[in-house]
Amino acid sequence: MDNRPPLTQTGAQRLREELQHLKKVVRPQIIQAIADARAHGDLKENAEYHAAREQQSFTEGRIKQLEGGISNAQIIDISKLNVGDKIVFGAKVVLADIDSGDEVQYQIVGDLESDIKLGLISVLSPVARALIGKSVGDEVEVHAPGGERAYEIISVDYSS
Repeated sequence: MDNRPPLTQTGAQRLREELQHLKKVVRPQIIQAIADARAHGDLKENAEYHAAREQQSFTEGRIKQLEGGISNAQIIDISKLNVGDKIVFGAKVVLADIDSGDEVQYQIVGDLESDIKLGLISVLSPVARALIGKSVGDEVEVHAPGGERAYEIISVDYSS
């Protein structure tokens, strides 16, 4: 069995683009900001210098995280999965809250590519763990940090 963390092809491409942006745009901007701040003299009380160094530290950390994550990942083409209406990694799922009827849509993705604002939830999240192996029409109980939630699975899609 493959123990590498999974990534969707779309997620891997998005992360590669972020990595290139950090290396080719953000990193040079930070280096220039540090050089400009150094030109102002005394570094002990130079807020621009300290802000640029902090931004550099954050950016370099993110670059390392992305490089390591992408190189170690198992990239999965979800359009080639043949699982019918069963929910597995990569599924785009529409859920209806049993209590309110409100619908939410999520895609189950790798931990590195998850972004709740985009509806991308980690395969390790409580919602994803409750959904894996279920099918359209099933009801699931989610043990989330905000409490118990019950959902009905409305649809499952594997298009990319």
